Amino acid sequence: MPKDTRPYLMAALILLQAISAAFFISDIVTDSFLPTGAFNYSRHLMVESGATLGLVFGIFFEARYMLDLLRRNQMMEQKMRVATGALNDVIQEYFVEWGLTPSERDVALFAIKGMSNAEIAALRNSSEGTIKAHLNAVFRKAGVSGRNQLVSLLIEDLMNDSLISNN
Repeated sequence: MPKDTRPYLMAALILLQAISAAFFISDIVTDSFLPTGAFNYSRHLMVESGATLGLVFGIFFEARYMLDLLRRNQMMEQKMRVATGALNDVIQEYFVEWGLTPSERDVALFAIKGMSNAEIAALRNSSEGTIKAHLNAVFRKAGVSGRNQLVSLLIEDLMNDSLISNN
């Protein structure tokens, strides 16, 4: 099921429960009164009233929980956008600090994204040898020995930043 439809499905189920609760409440009200106006306190009516009360409380708590989840999801998406922007800023700062050429920056960014040398070569319309040469220059300027260390360096700097909190 697509993630975007889950809140709508939950809202539809809560609405269905609310309609059911309204039906049971109206049934309890009509069953409670005899034609003479006296209350009917039968066992069936008490069980039906308890079940309806449970349904109403369930609807209330489900709605609050769903709204809380939607708010938390929105906050997490916002934090993810901030973190993504912050990671890009960290990467660009390092590229400037290391003095990478525009070609080296492109190759380094593709490598950080996890692309192979062949994929980078195809995207840049160049040979794999050229890509290897650019990557070796990036690694040398960054003071690392490979892709994993390059990515670790960037992520470590982001993790040390006060951007990511324990909330």
